[in-house]
Amino acid sequence: MLNRSTVFNFKIFYRQIAYVPKHKPPDHRDVEILKDFLAKHEKVLVLTGAGISTESGIPDYRSEEVGLYARSNHKPIQYQEFIKYPKKGKVTSIITQNVDRLHHKAGSTNIIELHGSGYIVKCLKCPYEVSRTELQEVLMRNNPHMESNFGMVRPDGDVDLTKEQESSFRTPLCPKCESPLKPDIIFFGDNVPKARVEQVRSQVSACDAIFALGTSLTVYSSYRIILQAKEENKIVAILNIGPTRADDIIDIKVSTKCGDILPELCNAL
Repeated sequence: MLNRSTVFNFKIFYRQIAYVPKHKPPDHRDVEILKDFLAKHEKVLVLTGAGISTESGIPDYRSEEVGLYARSNHKPIQYQEFIKYPKKGKVTSIITQNVDRLHHKAGSTNIIELHGSGYIVKCLKCPYEVSRTELQEVLMRNNPHMESNFGMVRPDGDVDLTKEQESSFRTPLCPKCESPLKPDIIFFGDNVPKARVEQVRSQVSACDAIFALGTSLTVYSSYRIILQAKEENKIVAILNIGPTRADDIIDIKVSTKCGDILPELCNAL
């Protein structure tokens, strides 16, 4: 007989399967190649993308057959429209393209959120900011009739609203200056702040190798990290299901699920 815990675990397992593209199991030779890569380098910068989050049940956009681009005609909101694997001290920093703060929850430190965080909401005009959790309470108080619409998980937090719901939606404004509020996320079409770009460049220069996990490097803000690394003669390894934008310039490429290979790598160090 299924109990509540079993059903919950099944749902989590199903979500993980549903959002992870087809992939081959890890090859023993691939594991050994990555073990050797990590053993040879003492200052490894880790770059992560959506492939880390999809294995935790959070969908991405681009994955073949399972990403939102493939499963629907949903497209991400444009900025203009809006206007845990610690590797024995080898990891100098983690640069993540994700906005879900899973690395923080896993206990990682020295994290640069390249595209910001979905956990903070900021005013577009003044310094006011608020936690996404607190703002959600305001949203629900203002729009109690839309509670059922907040069930669909999407990479950028979008939900579908009918024309009627959209016209009646009560949007919270900044309590300080009554200007629009925006999640602290770099939306498609927006630019990464210059200070953050320089912080990333500094971390790339300080490392001696880059290990990219679960990213196709389609977005230029992440791809230029690899370009800089190769210009500085750094060794780059990529662990990702499917092709990436940098496959023709990197040193090591392993195509399989991150969760199937990272635990073994960590245990070996």
